[in-house]
Amino acid sequence: MSSHSVAEAKNQLSSLIQRALKGERVVITRHGHPVVELKTIAAQGRPMTEADLEWIRARRIRPAIPDRDPRSVVERMRDEDDERL
Repeated sequence: MSSHSVAEAKNQLSSLIQRALKGERVVITRHGHPVVELKTIAAQGRPMTEADLEWIRARRIRPAIPDRDPRSVVERMRDEDDERL
């Protein structure tokens, strides 16, 4: 870890950024107290495209019961129970 005053950081900002990019912890102090830490930003993924959404839609698992009416689902379950008995 390296620690630098605000005045030093102003004069050496480019080199401090390079050091932070290499993984070094760089802290900037004001009046001897740490106030800022330079660190890299994690790479972000690319934006989702319509092709990505289509790929997800094509591969999603559909419900085993096609109708969504709760009453018909319960009735079907009761009928299946009656058939087993």
